[in-house]
Amino acid sequence: MTVTATFPLPRVDDAEVVVPAPAPGPGNWAGAATATLIDGVYWLAYRVRRPIDAGRGVSTIVARSDDGIRFETVTRIRRDDFGAESFERPVVLRRPDGGWRLYLSCATPGSKHWWIEAVDADTPAGFPSGRRTVVAAGDDAVGVKDPVVLVQDGVWHLWTTEHPLTEAGHEDRMRTAYSTSRDGLSWTRHDTVLLPRAGDWDARGARVTAVLTLSPLVVLYDGRARAEDNWHEVTGVARDLGDGVLSADVGGPVARSPHSDGALRYASAVRLADGRIRYYFEAARPDGAHDLLTSVSP
Repeated sequence: MTVTATFPLPRVDDAEVVVPAPAPGPGNWAGAATATLIDGVYWLAYRVRRPIDAGRGVSTIVARSDDGIRFETVTRIRRDDFGAESFERPVVLRRPDGGWRLYLSCATPGSKHWWIEAVDADTPAGFPSGRRTVVAAGDDAVGVKDPVVLVQDGVWHLWTTEHPLTEAGHEDRMRTAYSTSRDGLSWTRHDTVLLPRAGDWDARGARVTAVLTLSPLVVLYDGRARAEDNWHEVTGVARDLGDGVLSADVGGPVARSPHSDGALRYASAVRLADGRIRYYFEAARPDGAHDLLTSVSP
């Protein structure tokens, strides 16, 4: 049995809206974000989503900010340019060689399949015409999306959400896999490191969203109990107890929205110079839309 979380966590009560939902009502979401702090500038990549009948994940935005709250758009990537039916979580980062990379989660039209594509450019503004590489193709049995990427000591670490596709009507199920690379393009998958737990709050899915510490490995992850809770995930903590597999902390989810569907998902953690953590996360508001919020740990 694992211990209760001791890390500061995302909080809705004093959070600030970074990007509001594109419209009122369920299915209108701004979020699925990844944030990083580079030379004192916050960089944020997020997707804008509309309801299913209005197009789902229509675009990915890369934006910058000096204070972590007020962001200006640098570039916009449209799903049609990638032949995708929808976008989900992106990742923006600066490569060790000084260039920039954007990872995109892309939905295959007419299917439940997803793949991850990387775009390299000299600057974030150059992503629309950047060099493209499929880095996680998935196959007929599994869709791959929602990357979490960390580069340390010359090693690229990747956690991906996998959706098993072998049972029709149950493609919403989620598990997390771990891979490593030397360049962030060619990856070696090592293992499934986080699985749903039957009968628990994460019985339907378990998706790593943020790495709080790499050694020992402690993460935030999304989960939900039922298929009906798809898109309404809440956040928990898991950690590696020494066997290379992540174990969920006891006590259930540690962060949820008090509003509508309760969703608080896709948390991203930025560690500040003073040791605090600035979180970015997608959270439900009273009308059922989801805003992209930020809070700073005390």
